[in-house]
Amino acid sequence: MFLGIDLGTSSLKAVVIDEGHQVRATAEAPLDVSHPKTHWSEQDPVHWEQALLSVCADLSGQIQLQQIERIGLTGQMHGATCLDAKGKILRPCILWNDGRSGNECQILNGMGAEFIAYAGNLAMPGFTAPKLMWIKQHEPETYQKIQHVLLPKDYLRFVLTNEFYTDPSDASGTLWMNPQTRQWDDALIDVTGANRKWLPKVLEGPEETAVVSLDASRKYGLPRVPVVAGGGDNACGALALGISTPGQTFISLGTSGVFFTVSESHQACPEKTVHAFAHALPDTWHQMTVTLSAAHSLNWLSSITGQSVADMVNRVSVSNKTETDVQFLPYLNGERSPHNDPDARGVFLNLSSATTVDDLCLAVMEGVTFSFCDGLSALRDAGATIRSTLSIGGGTRSKYWLQMMANALEITVETSDSSIIGPSLGAARLAMTDQNTAYPNEQITDCLSPVQARGDYFQSKLTNYRQAYLALRQMRG
Repeated sequence: MFLGIDLGTSSLKAVVIDEGHQVRATAEAPLDVSHPKTHWSEQDPVHWEQALLSVCADLSGQIQLQQIERIGLTGQMHGATCLDAKGKILRPCILWNDGRSGNECQILNGMGAEFIAYAGNLAMPGFTAPKLMWIKQHEPETYQKIQHVLLPKDYLRFVLTNEFYTDPSDASGTLWMNPQTRQWDDALIDVTGANRKWLPKVLEGPEETAVVSLDASRKYGLPRVPVVAGGGDNACGALALGISTPGQTFISLGTSGVFFTVSESHQACPEKTVHAFAHALPDTWHQMTVTLSAAHSLNWLSSITGQSVADMVNRVSVSNKTETDVQFLPYLNGERSPHNDPDARGVFLNLSSATTVDDLCLAVMEGVTFSFCDGLSALRDAGATIRSTLSIGGGTRSKYWLQMMANALEITVETSDSSIIGPSLGAARLAMTDQNTAYPNEQITDCLSPVQARGDYFQSKLTNYRQAYLALRQMRG
């Protein structure tokens, strides 16, 4: 059997599968995010270790952990986990949705075409390299002690094996790797002021990195088996759906929102804020756009209304409410695609005395949907051909929301049995296969086609959505 571990933003998830790709056990432990200041988003890696301990204990009640043959890792991308020479954590990990390094990104993007040619992507505050530039400027004492910089899933690898490794798909989001060569790039390391000695060795996703240490085996109850390189959460989410060949596409409705399509080669399109990264499989690449606050926007609404997300969405769905005058811009933590704007903010428009929580909920779902419309437009401008998409993430529990996606995007949206399990399944598949193994396509469980009669409503609101952002940005100056 094979274990996949997904270090997400809101929880750590794990799945165990057998040789037939059948799920034998699952477990999950919640995680909290700290926002000490505006733009800031952090987690203490110690909490990741505690979550891993909880998940392993849960799994041990379902299967015999000694049956596990190999382990795969995945997780949230871009996070800067800084360690000293002894492997001690120097500060909380700065996460993917942290926006404090906007000035550093302006410096990097101002270097012109040569920088972007190597990186294949615009510098964005979520990426890792600008975070280290920020630490150097604002926390020089911490910066001087840094000996290792790890992405979140690779910190778990260090905890399990005492070794430092990563993979191309996750490392593509650091701005230290050239995604085309799939290796660290000295020019990018130098221009960002980083130190190559900080960076772990790079192996392809299915390759074995190191073996679970004796201490970790005793602590977590795991056998002393190999841990493969793994992949970033979106790449592994794709593998969970069998998405590994050019043209295959999925959307992720998780904490963040992702539009992901496999490409034949590294096809950079930074001018459209499209991410062009390595896939988790060798000699494979993908294009991607990112919405920073997708399902998170509903969680935020839940926190201020005191009503659960499930209750709000269910009430709107059951009532068959299909329209609202309220407009929502989901930029609670700034935005990546298509704006690359860390200063963008969430907004409700057209509120009145008649506005209800149902209106707010529907507007939030629509706003997130429109952000996916922006992502689809950017991908098409970058040369992608997308007529249908699979879906993944917690938001796929709502058929109502997926139908809204189909209507607004004007493409078919499909679901599968793996839509909810997500990246941990992809990590487990990397653990069970060699570099030449085909990944099974998932059985489609639902196929939602766009309802043409809804097209005019969504096109009108999408136009207003885009105009509202431009107007608000102009007001900021």
